[in-house]
Amino acid sequence: MPEPGGGRTDARGATDDAAVRTREQQRRESGARAELAVARSLTATLPEGSVVLRNVNLVVDGEQSEADVLAVVPGLGLAVVEVKSGNVRLTDGEWRQGGRAIDPVRQARRTMHAARRYLHERDAVTFRRLRATYLLALPGSRIPETFRAPDVTRRMILDSGDLLEGRAGERLVAALTRDADGDRVPDAALVATIAASFAPSLPGQADLLAAAEEQDLLAEQLTADQARVLDLARAMPRLQIVGGAGSGKTWLALEQARRLSAQGRRVALLCYSRGLGRYLQRTTSAWRRDRPAWVGLFHELPVEWGATPGRDDDPEDWETRLPRDLATLAATRDPADLFDAIVVDEAQDFGDEWWPALLRCLRDPGTGGLTVFSDESQRVFARDGRAPIELATLTLEENLRSTREIARTFGSYGDGVVRPAGAHGAPVRLVEAGDAEAIASDDRALRRAAADEVLAAADDAVEALVEEGWNPGDIALLCTGSRHPEQVNTVELRGHTAYWDDALDGVDVFYGHVLNFKGLERRVVVLAVNGVRDLDRARHMLYTGMSRARSLLVVVGPRAFVERVGGEAAVHRLREATPWPVRVCD
Repeated sequence: MPEPGGGRTDARGATDDAAVRTREQQRRESGARAELAVARSLTATLPEGSVVLRNVNLVVDGEQSEADVLAVVPGLGLAVVEVKSGNVRLTDGEWRQGGRAIDPVRQARRTMHAARRYLHERDAVTFRRLRATYLLALPGSRIPETFRAPDVTRRMILDSGDLLEGRAGERLVAALTRDADGDRVPDAALVATIAASFAPSLPGQADLLAAAEEQDLLAEQLTADQARVLDLARAMPRLQIVGGAGSGKTWLALEQARRLSAQGRRVALLCYSRGLGRYLQRTTSAWRRDRPAWVGLFHELPVEWGATPGRDDDPEDWETRLPRDLATLAATRDPADLFDAIVVDEAQDFGDEWWPALLRCLRDPGTGGLTVFSDESQRVFARDGRAPIELATLTLEENLRSTREIARTFGSYGDGVVRPAGAHGAPVRLVEAGDAEAIASDDRALRRAAADEVLAAADDAVEALVEEGWNPGDIALLCTGSRHPEQVNTVELRGHTAYWDDALDGVDVFYGHVLNFKGLERRVVVLAVNGVRDLDRARHMLYTGMSRARSLLVVVGPRAFVERVGGEAAVHRLREATPWPVRVCD
């Protein structure tokens, strides 16, 4: 297919140590998920102009404490929220979390006082008698409305029902109104000042890495929440789910294939791109049960059934011959080899001739199950195929994968609505390199010189990111034009399977092309805008490449060209980007 410390050393002791580490890790992850859920619920339900911060470190008089969640509401005050995950209950006057005795009320109250003192040390006049209160958040527990305890009322507790039913903001506002202390209430300007005091505007590298961890956890949680889409579509045997980049489509495609397989159906899960295909294969191979009967590339299915493999230098093989071979082979296959349902990810990559062949792979082409996931803004191949059947359509508009800064930037290059739902993160960085006119010139020598300059700057950006402290395995350098020499060499020496296994293992910097990284992602993406083969699809190419980044996006190329491709919306968003004059230490 063409593609551009100590512990026992005996075996049992090692197992015990690993189990302890696993339990500790699970507790940490459970706590982090609970904090994210609380912060997200408050962000969605508090009055406009409110600020919600998470994991606020406070050092006062040499003592360190941390506010799990801190909210500042204009006209009301500051609230510290102590979050406790799992099953939390009050028995005989003692709070318990699982089997452990805890004192969350004391923790919350002390943290509230620490937050006040922290601000007072910075400006005793401005923050004098700032109105403040504390709350408990128990996302894993249900608390009756009649609950009362010393130093905490029911309205000072956010339980699972408050979070699920959108009452978190209402509870916090009530607590600030009726249970807070202090008479200084913040206006909008003071809210911004307080937020800046707790969240410095120039984070260091440790803060960037911590923010990346937070975004990953949030994306994982939000993506899992998307399962409700499949719950709604349970009675629809034929369905199209349309969504922008990072809206959870690939996760849903895997989950749909798993659910259908669990019903005893013979299921095929397919896509076009090699990288995504390998990801789907590796993910499903780890499932202990409910694996689809067949997982892989559309063009691999006819080969498995006996067709001659395609040649990378013959587009006719991929566009026409192999789809026709698949249709012919499916017509003569034993029905036991055909499928009850087919799930297609990145369906916008499919050509018109592919769909009739695919439907013949169903035991019942007329009524067999078909679930299609697509994003029209990622039509980066010269195909405009559409599934030749009527499909009920569900639309996903929220971007779950990327920080809001990244989502807003790539959303300006898309055709539809992109609603950022991720955490706030670092600004997009822009490295000026190459000549805007030369990069799209008809003169091959001029194009090559501009492209080489962009690639050199992109390599420097990768090296600078590693020097900043980013893990090389978290970085992908993606080209829009000619392939990076590292990609060419690795594929030639090791083959496609090893190339993609290394990429998915995250062992080092990944060098690839936007076209072959569709459906995949990394924390940091360096997008080398080193030309485009088809100017008509350039906007979709940049949309696709930018949207692969979860936590940090670095765009390398001629700014004038990048803006021209995106139009006025992109020009507006790129004003928020940070120019980055890359400097690599010798």
